[in-house]
Amino acid sequence: MIDHATIEKIKEAANIVDVVSEFVSLKKVGANYKGLCPFHNEKTPSFYVSPARGICHCFSCGKSANPVSFIMEQEQMTYPEALRWLANKYHIEIREHELSDEEKKEQNDRESMFIVNKWAMDYFHDILLNDVDGRAVGMQYFRSRGFRDDIIEKFHLGFSLPSRNALAQAAQEKGYNEKYLVATGLCFKRDNGELVDKYSGRVMFPWIGVNGNVRAFGGRLLDARTKGVQQKYINSSDSDIYHKERELYGIYQAKKAIAKENCVYMVEGYTDVISMHQCGIENVVANSGTALSFYQIRLLHRFTENIVLLYDGDAAGIHAAMRGIDMLLSEAMKVKVLLLPDGDDPDSFSRKHTAADFRKYIEEHQTDFIQFKTDLLLRNERDPLKRSEAINSIIRSISFVNNPILRDTYLHDCSVRMGINEATLINTLNGFIRNNREERTSEETRAAQQQQRIQTPQPTVSQTTPLQQASKVERMLVEMVIRHGDTVIYDNVETEDGGVMSLNIAQYIDYNLSVDGLKLANPLFAKILQEAVAHSEDDGFNAEQFFIHHEDIDVSRIATDLCVDKYRMLDEQKSAANAEPKNKDELKAEEENRIENLRQQTEHLLNDFRMDYLEQHLRQLQAQISQAAGDNERLMQLMEEYKTAHELRSKLARLLGNNIIA
Repeated sequence: MIDHATIEKIKEAANIVDVVSEFVSLKKVGANYKGLCPFHNEKTPSFYVSPARGICHCFSCGKSANPVSFIMEQEQMTYPEALRWLANKYHIEIREHELSDEEKKEQNDRESMFIVNKWAMDYFHDILLNDVDGRAVGMQYFRSRGFRDDIIEKFHLGFSLPSRNALAQAAQEKGYNEKYLVATGLCFKRDNGELVDKYSGRVMFPWIGVNGNVRAFGGRLLDARTKGVQQKYINSSDSDIYHKERELYGIYQAKKAIAKENCVYMVEGYTDVISMHQCGIENVVANSGTALSFYQIRLLHRFTENIVLLYDGDAAGIHAAMRGIDMLLSEAMKVKVLLLPDGDDPDSFSRKHTAADFRKYIEEHQTDFIQFKTDLLLRNERDPLKRSEAINSIIRSISFVNNPILRDTYLHDCSVRMGINEATLINTLNGFIRNNREERTSEETRAAQQQQRIQTPQPTVSQTTPLQQASKVERMLVEMVIRHGDTVIYDNVETEDGGVMSLNIAQYIDYNLSVDGLKLANPLFAKILQEAVAHSEDDGFNAEQFFIHHEDIDVSRIATDLCVDKYRMLDEQKSAANAEPKNKDELKAEEENRIENLRQQTEHLLNDFRMDYLEQHLRQLQAQISQAAGDNERLMQLMEEYKTAHELRSKLARLLGNNIIA
């Protein structure tokens, strides 16, 4: 784990303009910078970078970020990975806190395996480019598939020499421990102790994880040896760093394109992925013959919710498309299917067409999963029993759709297409939904147990953000704390013991809420207020900068989102363009006006918050009154409480300028 001091050092060094400029061409506009948004396609720049606050924001797609969260979004990295990326950029030594002996051993083993795999990838690639056998056999194969040099380099393709121990000898000469050669699956040991290469005589396809680590390899047999051989391809066995159900081939090369296009194409094999990249379509991955898993789907869901299953039109392709649909739907993915013409797979089809033609074909021929299953299972089917089975299969797929409106739409569409009473389909659907819930519970239990065994973090997909969950008033109060929490709005206030004190916005909000016995409902917002109060006495405390660059990435994201508005950016530009010196009196008057405005805003927001609470309390009292109809004593008590709360609400309404009709 990276220690706190190192994290702070990284954050201090990271300049938002420097970081964004690595990916976006920026033009200075007043005090800020402007460019084309890297998170979506746009022709007119709406992406602003504010060096003063250390944040960037797109006013078109709405995404905001500080240096760390920008790298997380752009490179699809975790928080620690983004910190390491920035540390490397600014040449900051990573210091980590003390680990236990067991943690050290585990970490060292994993790192050693990654190091060995990285060396092996470079070794195979060098053999392909520079060895006589590599060029004559391996390169000849890739040339026969039409792969260009830049694509071979992009995917780090390689070749393993026919000798049974060429890699083992080369690795040991370089000082690599045979323990890790075996653990990674690059070699295996015979009974006599001899170390043997697993992939000898094969062309090599490295599996690079989403963060850039080399996790595994796939190797393909060549020439006459493939005749009559069932396993042309072999992959690395599961290890501490590779679990086949968690990885997707090509994800590292595709992640940026997937996020940018907001769509991913799923294909079957290595060469399908590589050929589509060469064609110009980069948002593509493969599961390489394994059944789709929840882990793979959740990995994809980090980048997009839209997936197109792109398979050849033979029986195997149809089967591959069918088996993953239900699981994708259950994970809230939007699924479309495209079966290529008979005789074509994505590899051969992409070699015949340009990227534009391929994309056009996909757009014109991809179908919704319901249409796909209906056409496939019911076309020309007259047998009542088989039709019934097919309809059940289609309704079962619909049952995995989480959105109830979309689910109902699909059901109505099926009713029309099949000529079956909608009520009958609804009853069938409800039965499947109940079964799905039971199965999902069991699956989650098994997944949790497996997670515990292998100790590998699982990506989670958040459906709603804290901002979306919070009330509007609560959000505005926290925005005030983040933007101006350190600003003193009441100076030299006399206390009960005769002393004097000053209250900044954070302290004043916290004091008012505590006096009324109120608190912020959103735990993350409550944490922000608490920390703002706790740090109010710190020298040089700046609430905005503190929360934008907070070590908790959720707090940081909220602060970044709340600190951005277009008018503020434009004001900064205007101020920079029309900067004229002001005298002391003008500056003093300007500051007094600013503080008075902030004081009024804070008071108004607190009253709004109280109003929200009272209205909620009145609704609860109304419900209790209706339930207490037979208990006169309880009823009178509730009516009195309702009257008091209603009077308070009316007073607040007058303060706020609202007209409430009782």
